[in-house]
Amino acid sequence: MSAYDLQGKDLISTQDWSREELGFVIDFAKEVKKMKYAGFVPELFKNRTFFMLFYNTSTRTRSSFEAAATLLGGHAQFIDFKTTRGSEGESIADMAHMYERLGHALGVRILEDAVNYVYGAGDAVIREYAKHAKIPVINMADDMYHPTQAIADMLTIDEKLNGHYEKKKYVITWAYSDHVRSWGSVQDEMLIATKFGMDVVLAYPPGFEIDNNIVEQAKANAEASGGSLETSNDMRSALENANVVFPRSWASHACVSMGMDKFGKEKEVAMHNNYKDWKLTEELVDVMDKNAIVTHVLPVFRGQEADDAVMDGKHSVIYDQAENLLYVRAAILALLAGNRA
Repeated sequence: MSAYDLQGKDLISTQDWSREELGFVIDFAKEVKKMKYAGFVPELFKNRTFFMLFYNTSTRTRSSFEAAATLLGGHAQFIDFKTTRGSEGESIADMAHMYERLGHALGVRILEDAVNYVYGAGDAVIREYAKHAKIPVINMADDMYHPTQAIADMLTIDEKLNGHYEKKKYVITWAYSDHVRSWGSVQDEMLIATKFGMDVVLAYPPGFEIDNNIVEQAKANAEASGGSLETSNDMRSALENANVVFPRSWASHACVSMGMDKFGKEKEVAMHNNYKDWKLTEELVDVMDKNAIVTHVLPVFRGQEADDAVMDGKHSVIYDQAENLLYVRAAILALLAGNRA
């Protein structure tokens, strides 16, 4: 495929894209990274604007997309949804048509408290923007998916495993936190890893199952790619001989199914508190492969999800992972909405 093939395409989930398309973005991001370190990146987004509509707060997503647009000679405009007329009832269709007249791509971030933890509500909003906007719509994280993060993490895995990621064991494990977080990052990580032929193990305590439909999609990905997907309720056994480990808390199935208002935050936090021993410790790192890497989409809740000694230790790649967001997001802007000679 060529750099023209993705022009105008939406990115809402990695599952919506083929392995070839995702691989092309990763390879393009590698080239952007090489050029950045060499001191010159072509202005592939020059005189272009990426609107970033945030219903939720952000640390890395906002800063990396802004840096990516700047790196390519363009501009990323931060928009707090609360400051728009959308917060007063303006329709998504009208906003989408307005943004398409003013810019070249639209990113939307909406999850958790912005949709009161009603599963799928955030994803539906993003797909509604995509339905009406004639410019590419990019999911900057919702309650079901986080595709640009997943692609960047796959780039990091590719780099750290020297391109030998197929059939490598990737453990995505629930880890204790008193914060209630949605399933988007976890689910898109599972989808892209199985699409790239990794042996994925999803580990969690009873009651913390994720979307079964997406699990079935991941199993189909694995069957097609030669990888595998297993689930486990035993963190230690899941981690044995793991090559990649991602420890992260996420909301219980009951909370997501019912919504926070009906289930209750106190009840949800109490469920989390039952599993404070689900933490990535140095002792557990010892059961992993000796060259294993520890990843995290951040923020990591230190002392809860993992010990500082692990997240700051030799196996941790969290800052390399965060840096790679810049190159992947630059590649996405260039390929979906960049300048064409």
